[in-house]
Order: sequence, then C-alpha cells, then structure tokens
Amino acid sequence: MEFVDYYEILGVPKSASADDIKKAYRKLARKMHPDLNPNDKEAHRKFQRINEANEVLSDPEKRKKYDQYGKDWQQAEQFEQAKQQRQRAGEAQGGFSGDFDGGDFSEFFESMFGREGRSGRGQMRFKGQDIHAGLTLSLQDAYTTHQQTFSVNGKNIRITIPAGVEDGQVIRLKGYGTPGVNGGPAGDLLIEFSIPNTEAFKRTGNDIHSTAKIDLYTAVLGGETLVETLGGKLKLTVAPGTENGTKVRLKGKGFPVYKKEGQFGDWFVTYHVQIPKSLSDAEKELFIQLKNLHEKN
Repeated sequence: MEFVDYYEILGVPKSASADDIKKAYRKLARKMHPDLNPNDKEAHRKFQRINEANEVLSDPEKRKKYDQYGKDWQQAEQFEQAKQQRQRAGEAQGGFSGDFDGGDFSEFFESMFGREGRSGRGQMRFKGQDIHAGLTLSLQDAYTTHQQTFSVNGKNIRITIPAGVEDGQVIRLKGYGTPGVNGGPAGDLLIEFSIPNTEAFKRTGNDIHSTAKIDLYTAVLGGETLVETLGGKLKLTVAPGTENGTKVRLKGKGFPVYKKEGQFGDWFVTYHVQIPKSLSDAEKELFIQLKNLHEKN
C-alpha cells in the first residue's frame, strides 16, 4: 500500500492541534464539496482524500497509530496482539524475543496472518477499523428528513438523515468500516455533520434567529411584513410603536427536534427599522409638522 501523507493533504504540520485540523478540514471540505463541484472529478477525488485524512487525524487514537505505523496504521492493534502472542510462544519455547520494532510491518502481517490462514490453526479474529467521515449540510438540508449519497473509500453509501441533525453531531453506521481480519466483523462508519450558519439564519440549539427590515411608517403606525423562514414566508403583524431592535418570538416555528416528530424550537425575529433617506422638501416639511405637533403634546 502506498503511503499517503494526511498532514500534507490537510495542509497542516505534524504538530498541528486538534482544532487546527478541524478548521483545515472544514475549510477544504467546503471548497471541494461535490455540491459545489458537480462535474469536477478531480475535486471529488480530493474531497474523498480530505475526508480520509480527517478520519484519521481527528481521532487521537488513530492519529497516534498513523504517526507510529504509517501506511500500516489500520493494523496496529493486530500487530500488537500478534506480537504479544509470538512473544509468549517464543518464551514458552525457550528464547524467541519477538522483537519486531525495527521490521517492515506489512511483511510481518503477511507472514503472520497469511501463514496461519493457510494452516487453519491459530487464527485470531479482529474487528476492522472504524472510519470517520465528514458531511457538510446546509441549514435547509438539515431542516428536513432527506437522503444523501456520498463516497467513503470508493464505496457509495446512501443514508437517510433525520431532520434536526446538529452541527458537530456524529452518527454511527455499523459494519460500514474497514473489513475485519480472519473473519472478524467489519468496523463502523462514523459520520460527523458540519452545518454552518448563514448570514440570514443563525441556529442555536433548536431555535433560529433572523432579522427583518421594516420601514419607519410601519414601525410607527403598525402593519404587516413578510419574513423568510426555512419553512417558507410568514406574514407577521407589527405592533404600532415598534422600536428598532425589537425581538419577537414565533413559537414552534424553529428547527425540528432530532427524532422527535412534531416538536420544534422557536423562531426569533429582530426588527431593524429603516430610516428614510433623501427626503423631498415636502416630506421634510411633513416631518417638521409632526415634530412640532409632538412637542406641543
């Protein structure tokens, strides 16, 4: 197997912190995401490599194995267990030390498992390694239950994503990791979701925050205004005398609660009152009259 430098793929040094790796991965994953590069095969290939690199370097245990064993990091546990088994066997026979630290790990695995597999004796079953992958969703995607297909290690996997999944949430798909050794069970696939906020909408838990512009006349006299939500447009009644920065709560209009059908958070709308500019002389005169009337009262 060819050695792949995961640090180089993410563009971080070997001493990078977990936060540095997470930031680098999210930046690259968004840039190379298939939705943004629908017809770019090279971008798709890079996206898979980025996920593969993040899968290893974002997991402290896997990163430790990768740093120690390189391309053979996925067999690290098998190596350690097999090494201990051989050491015990050697000691029982009087003297074999079983020191493999300086050898080629791949050759050792081939000799260890290949020979025992052919003999049918002494086989050790090992669970395959888990795979960590990242999947970026828009707030609109996360708002509804839907299906998505993505690639992990060259395999297309189609999953149903429940509405309300959260940024940073991890779900586990059993048996979708790397194959087991000697008939052992396959590892699992762990998917971490990245769901960035937008300029228009900010999610906090199951609540959504947004802003709506209203003109001065509506703010003073009251009226109606249309606001955008993830579920479509809503008509709101604006109370007379609404001040700039007033926040209203739309109960039950927020984000769906994960795997709790019919439950939603709230939607909070903050009004921004727009002050008219470039007034005509007639408009200025009217405002002066209003000002004078207000001062008399």
